[in-house]
Amino acid sequence: MPRNPIKDQISFVGVGSTGFARSATGRSRTDLALEASIAAITDAGLEAKDIDGVVGTAPAAHRIAEDLGLPEVTHHSNQPMPLAFAVVDAMNAIYSGSCDTVLVYHALYRAPANSQAAANDPFRRGLGFGGSPAPAPFRVDPEQLGAEGYAAWASRYFHEYGAPQEVLGLIAVNERSNAVRNPLAAMRTPITMEDYLSARMVREPLRLLDMDVPVDGADAFVLTTTERARDLAKTPVMIHAAAVGLPKHHGEDRIDGLSHHGQHVVVKSLRAKSDVWIPDVDVYFPYDGFTIIALSWIENTGWCKPGEGYDFIRSNWDSGGNRIMIDGRIPVNTHGGNHSEGGTQGSGHIREAIAQLRGEAGDRQVTGARTALLTPGGFFNNAQGLVLRTDR
Repeated sequence: MPRNPIKDQISFVGVGSTGFARSATGRSRTDLALEASIAAITDAGLEAKDIDGVVGTAPAAHRIAEDLGLPEVTHHSNQPMPLAFAVVDAMNAIYSGSCDTVLVYHALYRAPANSQAAANDPFRRGLGFGGSPAPAPFRVDPEQLGAEGYAAWASRYFHEYGAPQEVLGLIAVNERSNAVRNPLAAMRTPITMEDYLSARMVREPLRLLDMDVPVDGADAFVLTTTERARDLAKTPVMIHAAAVGLPKHHGEDRIDGLSHHGQHVVVKSLRAKSDVWIPDVDVYFPYDGFTIIALSWIENTGWCKPGEGYDFIRSNWDSGGNRIMIDGRIPVNTHGGNHSEGGTQGSGHIREAIAQLRGEAGDRQVTGARTALLTPGGFFNNAQGLVLRTDR
């Protein structure tokens, strides 16, 4: 069995969020990150002086540390998206002794590449994907960024398995149905399968409702040792196992096929490290930057066999709630995911998992939830996995 000495040794102890909107007019990305960070530190029952590690996506970690007035920081870094990369870095930094308590943050900022409204905003015209500075010249193509590779592999999926287009529609409808009960979500108007099928085709076979929603907003988290976490204000949510996966061929046009890519590497590693798996899971969070990603995670994680996603989802469909309920008890992306809460690149999945395991999810709460399985990232170079659990 692979070594996993860090199992259950690091916990989430604080969570903060600004909520997400199609436009946070007049606010900078730094402003959003700071609001979420302050909320997370406060939620943990800590003060700025207690934080000695800072890890995030953007803005720069050293700037966030300075703006928060952190006295001394002994570990700081910026990581790529999705956010589990930053969580793994923070987790390892604490376990190694590089620092004791880490702030992890992720701020979303619509850019001309993924939002027509941002393209029309003179203050955002120079931004690239995710809000970073854009190289020049920068092509404004709001609804197709990143779609090319997933459209191609979605087409391959339909060719290999003969699945109906409705399988992706079920995922989109599930997300929106769950987002209706999430006050942080940007998109809360229910949709039907008819709405999905009538949505404009953006890059065949992916429609507008197959793609995540560009938003402004931020999430932040505080992590520390589980030993210390037990003395803090909130129920510790332990990182039971974590994995990232990179296959030999991981370019969008170079993966070996639907049967072997980054998701398979993550699942193999995560299963080997974890004492719990599908039978023990209370809530599941597959990544859904595009609906085909979520469908692939459902199949590759082992909820069903490859190509059986449509029949599996249909057999676990709650008609009353218009959403997925596996075995009648396990919901999928209770917050609405990237398609309806907003394209948070995994931070929303992590935040909602923590809320569920703490018992703080309001009318979305899954009764008795103690174990969450998260599979952020996609096929190519960013597949990730987390098993979170609590003793509450």
